[in-house]
Amino acid sequence: MTEHDTGEAGLRSRNSLGLAKDPPDTRVLVAMSGGVDSSVVAGMLVSEGYDVVGMTLQLNDSSTATSRPGTCCAGRDITDARRVAETLSIPHYVLDYESRFKEDVIDYFVDSYLAGMTPVPCIRCNQGVKFRDLLETAKQIDADCMATGHYVRRVDGVEGVELHTAVDTARDQSYFLFATTPDQLRYLRFPLGSLPSKSETRTLAEQYGLPVARKPDSQDICFVPDGSYASVIERLRPAASEPGDIVHLDGRKLGTHRGIIHYTVGQRRGLGIGGGAPLYVVRLNPENRTVVVGPREALRTQKFRIGQVNWLGDGRFDNRAEWNLSVRVRSTRPPKEAVVRPNSESSGEVEVLTSEEAVAPGQACVFFENSGTRVLGGGWILRDDRS
Repeated sequence: MTEHDTGEAGLRSRNSLGLAKDPPDTRVLVAMSGGVDSSVVAGMLVSEGYDVVGMTLQLNDSSTATSRPGTCCAGRDITDARRVAETLSIPHYVLDYESRFKEDVIDYFVDSYLAGMTPVPCIRCNQGVKFRDLLETAKQIDADCMATGHYVRRVDGVEGVELHTAVDTARDQSYFLFATTPDQLRYLRFPLGSLPSKSETRTLAEQYGLPVARKPDSQDICFVPDGSYASVIERLRPAASEPGDIVHLDGRKLGTHRGIIHYTVGQRRGLGIGGGAPLYVVRLNPENRTVVVGPREALRTQKFRIGQVNWLGDGRFDNRAEWNLSVRVRSTRPPKEAVVRPNSESSGEVEVLTSEEAVAPGQACVFFENSGTRVLGGGWILRDDRS
């Protein structure tokens, strides 16, 4: 049931994780969040006879972490991961990454909102504490690879390891893993990426007798348990909610707001300027604390800049004048055909062939193969200084 890498005929003698070792001699660190997905990964690998070690990250102070169902990395998750490990009779360890998580993820999240951007903390978490720090820990315990419960596929291609979307497109998480580096990808395994549906994951959880088989999926960001981003920012930066003006694109002042941290590009509801045609947040100007609004058509754009590009395609990102591929600017939107023109190895300009709406600085722009499943990397959308 685990992921099978495709490649040369010589790989046929390898185990289901693509390693030339017998399963009992193959140590796998499983990143166990306490949810059903990563728990099933541990169960799958144990059932195949691998030497499995479970590790869970404590990312929040246990005295303040939430236990409300539907959150990610909640307070009860460590206990759930431990119960799963006991059920499977595997060793389980908890690593205190609270300070790293605050520095890499929470502070970044807060500072991004104060800068008028719309951050994606889950990508930063994968990029930092999970696929950088935890991966190093895996190597320190002599693990041959690290497995997670993400719904993506890792494939051995002709020119090296590749990242592909999950078979179950409704569960695909490739948008959140675009920043995974080639070196990390060589070490990582994603056993759930080839499953046809989430229902099969839960069936396997029942089959393995896991106590989390019916646990709800995570919905909220782990450090925003009530869904209120602004309350988190105000707690960490008390001066963040400075009022300012809501202005129309044509320069008219339409009202006042209680802090730009309460708004995101594309927002329509909750503006407090009722009456007339619908207006949307077009951009945020933290320099003068203004929220700029306009009609829906003002949200449409075809060109925008990206930085911190992580390239997963063949060759170098900047060895061509342009790349014809598809891009996704929000995790919930389908990819659109685009031309990406590199300015350097880590920056470029994206031109979407048909306009895209509410392209927000701070969001990720993820690259995909046209009419294919391969993920080619991506970058972070930058603010348009001309605005």
